[in-house]
Order: sequence, then C-alpha cells, then structure tokens
Amino acid sequence: MTPSERQLISVLLDDYPMAGLGSITELASSASVSTTTVARMLQKTGFDGYPQFQAALRGEVKEMISGPAAKRNVWQNDLPEEHILNRYSQQALANQKRTIDEVDPAEFDSFCNLLSDPKRRIFITGGRITGALAQYLYLHLQMIRPDVRMLPFAASWTHDLLDVRKDDVLIALDVRRYENSTMLIGQLCQERQAKIVLFTDQWRSPIHRLAEHTFAARIAVPSAWDSMSAILMLMECVIAEVQERLWDSVKERTDELEQAFDRTKLFRKFGQSSGP
Repeated sequence: MTPSERQLISVLLDDYPMAGLGSITELASSASVSTTTVARMLQKTGFDGYPQFQAALRGEVKEMISGPAAKRNVWQNDLPEEHILNRYSQQALANQKRTIDEVDPAEFDSFCNLLSDPKRRIFITGGRITGALAQYLYLHLQMIRPDVRMLPFAASWTHDLLDVRKDDVLIALDVRRYENSTMLIGQLCQERQAKIVLFTDQWRSPIHRLAEHTFAARIAVPSAWDSMSAILMLMECVIAEVQERLWDSVKERTDELEQAFDRTKLFRKFGQSSGP
C-alpha cells in the first residue's frame, strides 16, 4: 500500500464500517485522498468497484447486528456433512489461529506493560455473555496483583467509577450486538482519563474509538451463538505473560492465598478424610 492508501484504510478502520457507506467522494474527502486512490485501493484488495465494496460492507453491518436466529440462518444451508464435534471445533480452532496471527506482538506487550504497572488500578467489565469471561480474567488478575476490580452488572457500577483515576486501566469486553451500558462505561472512564483496552470481535465494537488497545477476535461458528474461545485464548496469553513479569510478588500472593485456602478447607487434600 502507498502512504495515501494506508491513510485511507486508517480512516475506514477508525469508523468501520460506517465510513464506507457514503459516496466514494465523501470517503475520499474524509481521508484527504483522491477518488482515484479509493478505486486503486479497492482494486488491490479484490473489489471490482465501489458498489461491490459497499455491498460487502452492508453485509458486514447485517452480521454485526444479527441475533441468534439470523446467525443460524447464515450457517444452516452451508454446513459440511460432518459431526458437530468436527465442524464446530474446526471452525473454533481456525478462529483462534487467525485471531492470534492478527495480534501485533508490540501492542500485546504494551498492554501487558499497563497491567504490570503496580501504580495503575485495573477495572474490568463485560456484557450479558462476555461477563463470564470478564469474571474469569478478574479472578486470575486478582490473584496476580492487587488493585483489580470487577465492575458489577447492575447499575451500582456507577459507584465504582467514582474511584477511577487518570491512567488507571479499564478492560472492556464487547462483542456483536454491542451493549449500550459497556459503551457508557467506556465513555465515563475516558472522561476520567483512564486507559481503555477492548476485547471485541472482528467487526469491532464502537468502543474501539476510545480504546488505546483493541484486540479483535474471530467469533463466528456454525451455531446460533458465537464462540468466545478465541477471546479466551487471548486473555490466557495475557494472564501467562503478566504472571511471569510479576512472578516474585505473584509467588508471595499465591503462598498467602494457599494458606487461606488451607484454613478455610476450600479444597480437598489428597488422602483427606471425608468424615466430619
């Protein structure tokens, strides 16, 4: 890509896919390039012209807002004659590989730098489905370092945001049909000058416009529901890296936690009697 073509792509991605739904003249003007540059870039990326490009964008908009029934309709007439164990797992594994391949290692390291900084507090939020992943990330980071807080799903998260300071970190999880409450949390944290990190899907939640780091995972599988396995893989990579960076303090915290587990008898010990 030429510098002007990269500039055009940057504008498209900053407001994707809406930036490409106007006229070719409007797109060229917003990117400060010529319409010839737009046409040349589209040709390089495999489109016959601007109408075909816009048709593809409209299809992506439809995918972004589709509910479970619409997602199933996309797959049901195009499923291979294989057992669900094969056809589903093969797509989920392909999603994981493509997601990891598309992560910029430098951006990943920069995100881990934020999480490893003891001066920063970490706030984590998710949505109706992604909340389970947010809780998973919270439990691990809370074992690794202090000052990690999970924002509750109820409206009481507004109380927690009172404590957000400049340069704290908000980790937000938001996948298609993007949730208004997660967007509002992102906006409020940005106003308080927190660093925002987003885990999202390939179409990217609108929160990406606020985020310092965005990690876009592939989530579509032959099902009415999306697969979160690629996002989980990304988060586990983060957990493993931050743990190693902070291992001396992690070891100390883990030892204290194990002592607490022993006192509460939360876990069974090998050979432990089952009696009272």
